[in-house]
Amino acid sequence: MTHILIAEDEERIAAFVAKGLRAHGYEATAVLTGEAALEHVEAGGVDLLVLDLGLGDMDGFDVLRFLRAEGYELPVIVLTARSSVTDTVTGLESGADDYMAKPFRFEELLARVRLRLRSQPAATARGNVLAHGRLQLDLRTRRMRVDDTEVDLSAREFALAETFMRHPGDVLTRERLLSEVWGYDFDPGSNVVDVYVRYLRRKLGAEHFDTIRGVGYRLVDAQA
Repeated sequence: MTHILIAEDEERIAAFVAKGLRAHGYEATAVLTGEAALEHVEAGGVDLLVLDLGLGDMDGFDVLRFLRAEGYELPVIVLTARSSVTDTVTGLESGADDYMAKPFRFEELLARVRLRLRSQPAATARGNVLAHGRLQLDLRTRRMRVDDTEVDLSAREFALAETFMRHPGDVLTRERLLSEVWGYDFDPGSNVVDVYVRYLRRKLGAEHFDTIRGVGYRLVDAQA
């Protein structure tokens, strides 16, 4: 699952952004300090950073400059109350890929996140492709292929497909899928997992998914 890190010292805003991103199929982690943001990026697995400039322990510009100086190329979207032309120019010249002023609309932030993830270089994307049998899932460009055919997936379908692709051959219970893909606000008794597995079967081919009666589902290596 595409992992987005949010460095924002206002907990209410951080929680709002994280919840919205998770609702659209992303993994989202919120941290309150620049030091914590650097630690997460250095640990690996972060695909995009949403960065506030007014962090409590250090200026966001310093976080950005450090990442670029160390060679980290992940997209960075600055989200800040500083809206002057000078700050905008400084942010872009320091290596930001985008700059948004507060207050903001979540829909616009989401559109910019999707744009920056799609625009990553192909060389980087190739290191982020999950493959199993006839299926290929590109985590950077968020594209799914069956053999040579590209298949359009919704954000939630993509998140579910990614969960299966990360655990090929494993039996994934409905409870686990519900927790990993929908967990923050869905009822454990919901049949939403079964509904979305049907969507994936329809789009990718039913032969790729085994039903384990009374338990859940398993991704299998289906032959052409």
